[in-house]
Amino acid sequence: MKQRRFGNTDLHLSEIGFGAWAIGGQSFGPVDRKQALDTLARAEELGCNFIDTAAVYGDSEAIIGEFLKTRRDRWILASKYSGQKPGLRQTLEAQLQALGTDTIDFYQIHWMPGASERHLIDELQAAKQAGKIRYTGVSLYSAGDLERALATPELDGIQLKISLLSPSPFHEYRERIRQSGKGVLARSSLEDGFLTGKYSADTRFTTPGDKRAELTPEQIRNLAAKAEAFKHLCPDDLPLLMLATRYVLSFPEVTSLLLSSKTPAQADTNFGQIPAGDLPPDTLQRIARLQTELRLFDNPDPLRKLVHVLRRWLKPG
Repeated sequence: MKQRRFGNTDLHLSEIGFGAWAIGGQSFGPVDRKQALDTLARAEELGCNFIDTAAVYGDSEAIIGEFLKTRRDRWILASKYSGQKPGLRQTLEAQLQALGTDTIDFYQIHWMPGASERHLIDELQAAKQAGKIRYTGVSLYSAGDLERALATPELDGIQLKISLLSPSPFHEYRERIRQSGKGVLARSSLEDGFLTGKYSADTRFTTPGDKRAELTPEQIRNLAAKAEAFKHLCPDDLPLLMLATRYVLSFPEVTSLLLSSKTPAQADTNFGQIPAGDLPPDTLQRIARLQTELRLFDNPDPLRKLVHVLRRWLKPG
């Protein structure tokens, strides 16, 4: 698998990374521990060398710690501080123990600290100087967060949502991200699976522990309609999942796209079947036009607008 340099650091990440939220068994339904280990092993066989987790991802860190016992030198490891008590330093120590390592390669705060939380940035720097982490970053949720992160020189990288349905705020800040030299991790690029092409307006999520069970029927219809609109932009009958992933990786500012896998079969798809290379320029232009028409750079449109656009796209001729 192709690797990309993570910003100005010396880390080279597989362009598709292992997002480890799902194997923790907390938010997407239960996962058998052996199955999780087999899934990680299959990802490694297919060239994945980067994994991103967090202490709040259920059993994820413990599973990864078991997996890395004999192969730590083959993997680049990222984790996060999510606000646990008694604080960042103590949480980091517990994570190092759970992960069975002396150093976490990329350690993030799970949000962008405000002015009153400057001490967290300082604690990241102290941990970096102590050798407990190699590089520092934040996970972002808004344009304001991104603005502040880019203005914080102590941060080596950022993680944010980027997808066909969520091009903002990444799209508007691409040039500034490039100039900052910060590495970029892209998450949620399949929009809870709706950009895999597997789910329709009638889908309901009933598996215990699946966070998508909280989606209302209207939200499901909205997501399914948006995903359907992009199906018609797939070149050469490219599956929607492939369009969604290659879209994100067509931007050189993105270092690695995080995809969740719960089974070896899913790992086969995520790490072995996604074609290399950028989407053709004309496809990217058509995507941008549809994103503009759906007003995805601003606030989501009402469902009736989506229906109108779908009718136009599906109109014969």
